[in-house]
Amino acid sequence: MIVKKDRILGPLYCIAAAIIWGLSFVTQKTGAYIGTFTFNGIRTFIGGLALIPVLVIDHRRRNAALDEKDRQRFDFKGMFTGGGICGLVLFVASNLQQHAFSYDIAAGKVGFITALYMILVPVFGLALRKVPKINVWLGVAVGIVGLYFLCVEKGDFSVGSGERFALLCAICFACHILVIDHFCTKVNNIALSCGQFLVAGLLSIICMFIFEEPKIEEILACRYMILYAGIGSCSLAFTFQIFGQRYSEPSVAAVLMCLESVFSVIFGWLIIDDVLTKRALLGCAIMFAGVILTQLDFSGKPGRLPEKDNA
Repeated sequence: MIVKKDRILGPLYCIAAAIIWGLSFVTQKTGAYIGTFTFNGIRTFIGGLALIPVLVIDHRRRNAALDEKDRQRFDFKGMFTGGGICGLVLFVASNLQQHAFSYDIAAGKVGFITALYMILVPVFGLALRKVPKINVWLGVAVGIVGLYFLCVEKGDFSVGSGERFALLCAICFACHILVIDHFCTKVNNIALSCGQFLVAGLLSIICMFIFEEPKIEEILACRYMILYAGIGSCSLAFTFQIFGQRYSEPSVAAVLMCLESVFSVIFGWLIIDDVLTKRALLGCAIMFAGVILTQLDFSGKPGRLPEKDNA
């Protein structure tokens, strides 16, 4: 049961997570010059490391509430099996997103295109024989219209490379949500997130040495952006998301955390002077409406909120 105090704290946690994720898009774009795998590998691995103390504390707290005979050993097998599979998908999705910043594309635009995963998740659920409700199909239609206005300039039907990579990223994040959905009931959620960040980070670091030429001076110059994107976006925001979803109604939490795309536009404009055209801003507004439509449940029954584990 959600008490009155928690009804206030829950939405605040969700908004805090959205703010952190929104600002993360700016740090990702600013740090893109050091290389896709370099930036993403280091920050994701740091995010996984930062969750280890949280994981240890959570495990001890759970065992402390049990009798000595009922206490359990840590599930390393589940953590690395689920974390390995989820981490592989996260590795692909997050690097597609980071690579989008290698092109001349606004942080806010990447933020909104990435938010398409909220629309794509229920559609992809068709493969699992989960038929979406009418509001989802309406949201998809509205989202496609918004994407057109956001990515395609008037009179020009071409879509830039940055937009294409961001769209591929949204598709992969939708797949990532479905994989998370499969494992989240089998593995401790914090362990699952920690494992996937460590795996995705390790794979990215391996690719960093194969495909890029990391320079220590560039990495050190970018250290604050890497630390924020790692500890803030991966670890802190994930913790806020847990509490936000625990103390909020699913539809409310989903809409509030979708504000990350709005904050990505605001922070991009305030910090790095990313200014979107009126047409692109209209596309953002239409896409946001589409995302909200997919999260509304007109039946009045409580729904389940897909978890976000990227940016």
